[in-house]
Amino acid sequence: MIKVANICKSFNGKKVLDDVSVTFEPGKTNLIIGRSGSGKTVLLKSIVGLHEIDCGEIWFEDLLFNRLDFRDRKEVRKQMGMLFQGSALFDSMTTEQNVRFPLDMFTNQTPEEKTERVNFCLKRVDILNANKLFPAELSGGMKKRVAIARAIALNPKYLFCDEPNSGLDPITAILIDELIKEITEEYNMTTIVNTHDMNSVMEIGEKIVFINEGVICWEGSKNDILKSDNEILNDFVFANSLAKQLRSSEKQDG
Repeated sequence: MIKVANICKSFNGKKVLDDVSVTFEPGKTNLIIGRSGSGKTVLLKSIVGLHEIDCGEIWFEDLLFNRLDFRDRKEVRKQMGMLFQGSALFDSMTTEQNVRFPLDMFTNQTPEEKTERVNFCLKRVDILNANKLFPAELSGGMKKRVAIARAIALNPKYLFCDEPNSGLDPITAILIDELIKEITEEYNMTTIVNTHDMNSVMEIGEKIVFINEGVICWEGSKNDILKSDNEILNDFVFANSLAKQLRSSEKQDG
């Protein structure tokens, strides 16, 4: 479980997060949604400690994360997996080396143990016979799968995903969503996903947090979202659905 309580964050005098409180539950896909500039990325980066908050509390289970020193934070970070928007694979490393990177950084495992773990993670995300390939030789979907394999290499308790479907075609995006949901349930992780993709919301949104102008305006499940009378949320959902239809129409006309 991850809990944030009354957190605020400003940049150059502009408040980006305003008294945000929310609990993210283990074993579920917790989605943060909102328009560009709404504060969802700042919230995610604040939770993992990439931004220092101005006030409030960030709890990982019973640990007050934002009050820990560097050494103790590092111990918590060993339990985190990160899936970045652009996959963020190291171009000069092979698939195998990319997945092994966190094992090299944070464990004292033998080379044989690391190789076994790498192969296990790659098999789990359905990447086979690609150990020696470089990122430039992989498709967009394969890169995301390798990035997920790297994110789970340390068997984390917490998984953070920033726009995991960015740049993917609809079918591949659905497969990545399903994979994130599967491994969340399988390992009982607390997974937090930043997204503006309504397909992801309706496919895997077990808990959804809608943030607007730095304030949490609505919480619920994918079953609740279409029945909401929250006008700001409804405008967001409608705008995204309309944009999707327009993109689909443009592709058909082209």
